Amino acid sequence: MDTMEVIIEKIKEYRKKKGFSHENMAEELHISQAAYSKIEKNETKLTVDRLYQIAEILETPVYELLDVIPNNIYNQQNFYDASVGYQDIQNLYQENKDKTEKIETLYEERLKDKDKMIEQLQSVINLLKNSST
Repeated sequence: MDTMEVIIEKIKEYRKKKGFSHENMAEELHISQAAYSKIEKNETKLTVDRLYQIAEILETPVYELLDVIPNNIYNQQNFYDASVGYQDIQNLYQENKDKTEKIETLYEERLKDKDKMIEQLQSVINLLKNSST
């Protein structure tokens, strides 16, 4: 099981212990139930911010959802394990950053398309006005 699967399983486990449904979690996160379900199905990437929000809702320290024991982070014998966990978080952050940049680019392109369409419609309106006079 990869790191994300472990984190998601921990979230499910703690959610069920609290007796929370997907609907409860979605409401607390201000997202739809379908969006929350996608997080638990690993169909949507879990952001670091969202992970902290979930931990707060579940009243659970983030390190427990990450399946990391805080004392081990500072233990030199476990340096490799901690650095792997840190790298996984960095990868998660970078993936989310890349996707956000792609979404922003697509959004900007759609805005340009909208502006072109408005110009075209304005031209059609002007032609219709001129032809009716």
